[in-house]
Amino acid sequence: MTNILILSAGTRDKVVQYFKKELAGRGKVVATDCSPVAPAIYEADEYVIVPRITEEGYLETILSLCREKQISGVFSLIDPELSLLAAHREEFLAAGTVPVVPDEDVVELCFDKYRMYEKLTCLGVPTAQCYRTPEAFFEAQKAGKIDYPVFLKPVCGSASLNISRVTCREEVELLCRENPDLMIQEFMDGQEYGADLYIDLVSGEVISIFVKKKLKMRAGETDKAVSVKDEALFSFLKGFAETMGFRGMIDIDLFLIGNTWYVSEVNPRFGGGYPHAYACGVNVPAMVINNLQGEKNRPCIGEYKAGMVMMKYSEIMVREGIGE
Repeated sequence: MTNILILSAGTRDKVVQYFKKELAGRGKVVATDCSPVAPAIYEADEYVIVPRITEEGYLETILSLCREKQISGVFSLIDPELSLLAAHREEFLAAGTVPVVPDEDVVELCFDKYRMYEKLTCLGVPTAQCYRTPEAFFEAQKAGKIDYPVFLKPVCGSASLNISRVTCREEVELLCRENPDLMIQEFMDGQEYGADLYIDLVSGEVISIFVKKKLKMRAGETDKAVSVKDEALFSFLKGFAETMGFRGMIDIDLFLIGNTWYVSEVNPRFGGGYPHAYACGVNVPAMVINNLQGEKNRPCIGEYKAGMVMMKYSEIMVREGIGE
C-alpha cells in the first residue's frame, strides 16, 4: 500500500483527485487543513483537521499522523510548510515517510528571491536585474544600467503579495522606508511562460517538463494558458534543474524577451496551473507514486500536445454539518 499525505490542501481539489485516481485502490490519500471549510480535504479518502502551521506542536501532529496512517510520502501545497518538511526530513524518514520536497538549502534558496537572483547570475542563467537596497538601485539607474518602471517585492514572499510596480524615485524611497525587506527588480517586458517539471526522486534526473504560455493571470496565478513546445527550452530547463539539485515537482516562471529565456521564480511544489499539464497527459502523481514504490520513472519530456488551451472557471462544493 502507498499512502499519500497532502498537507494544507485548501482549495486544490484537483491535485487530491489526481492522486486518488492514480492510486486506484493501491493506497489512500489523506488530506489536512486547519479549516473544516477547505473543500479539497473532502476529495480525499480521509481528512484530518490540524492546527495552524505556526502553532506549537504542529510538527509532532503531522509526524504522528504519518505513523498512524502509515504514510509513504508527504508534500504540501503551501510555501511555508515546504521549509518545515525539508528541515525535518530525517524525522519524517524515521517515521517511514518520504518528504516529496528538495533539500532544505535548495528550498530556502527558492524562498529568498535575492539569493536566488545571485545564484542564477553565478550560473549564467538570464534573469531580471535585482537590487537589495534603494541606494544600489539609484546608483545603477544613474549609470544607465536600469530604468523605470521597476517592481518592488518582498525578498521572501509568495502568491504575488505586496508587489508594486513603481515609476519614480519617490515611490521607491517611500515603499522601502515603510518596508525595508523589499528589493527592487527590473521590469520584464516580455511574454510570460510557466514550466511544470518533475525531477525523479530515485535517479535525480528531470524526467518530465510541461511548458505553457500564459494568456491571462489572476491573483498571481495562471487563469488561462496554452501548451507550447520548445526543444531548446526543454534542454535549458533540464540542465538548470539538475544543476540546482531539485527533487520532486517544481514550478518555474519564465519570460521570453527577444530570443532569450529569463528565469523569474522557482517554486518547489505543484504550481497552481499544474491541472493544465495533467489534462494534457503529464501524470506527475503517477511519477510520485512510482518513486515511493522504489521505481525510477521513464523520461517523458515534452510528451504532450501543443496548442491545448486551459481556462479556469468557478465551481462550488456544498456540504452539511461543517463550519469554522
